[in-house]
Amino acid sequence: MTKTVAVIGGTGNEGPGLALRWAMSGQYQVIIGSRQQEKAERVAAELNARLGKALIRGMVNPSAADAADLVVLTVPYSAHIPTLESIRAELSGKILVDVTVPLQPPKVSRVHIPPGGSATAEAQALLGNDVRVVAAFQNVGAAHLDDPDHPVQCDVLVCGDDKEAKAEAIALAAAAGMRGLDAGPLQNAVVIEGLTAVLIGINIRYKIKGAGILITGLDQGARNQESQE
Repeated sequence: MTKTVAVIGGTGNEGPGLALRWAMSGQYQVIIGSRQQEKAERVAAELNARLGKALIRGMVNPSAADAADLVVLTVPYSAHIPTLESIRAELSGKILVDVTVPLQPPKVSRVHIPPGGSATAEAQALLGNDVRVVAAFQNVGAAHLDDPDHPVQCDVLVCGDDKEAKAEAIALAAAAGMRGLDAGPLQNAVVIEGLTAVLIGINIRYKIKGAGILITGLDQGARNQESQE
């Protein structure tokens, strides 16, 4: 059975590109979520026009979360808690992939650690153990996501305390054309989120777009594991 993924905040910078890639993969049904029904439907229609098929639906955030098996949150940190509170009931029993980074404009190239330790930890604390929260996609720049023909040179580091939830996020990364990697427990999300500010600074200083993180040595590690087996 094909799972449905809702991209909450799907009308922003990163959300539409992820939604487009997941719809193109054919592995997921995709919903764009927004605070405004009209805006959600408009962005969904724009993406469907590019796809040549009506593969993406637009809904208000609570309806999108309610209709989904997996929920991906792509909102600015300023909207993080209010958005979670608006869909809290609909997230019960589900997996939330939190893409939020606690940036503090205008100094977005400086790492900011929020009171809860990380945005993802704050989400887990608010939602409770009934929702399995993972951090993922923070280090993926939006610059190339919107062009599905453009390879994204960035690994997706996934942090969380639930193995199944992390596996779902890694599968989402693969469907979007990226490599997802288990980066440990939810506690490690503070590092993953902080890396985004570092990458933004690199983009600014070197006048580039889409600086990312690639983990080296995995091929050798796989060969070592095979030899042990």
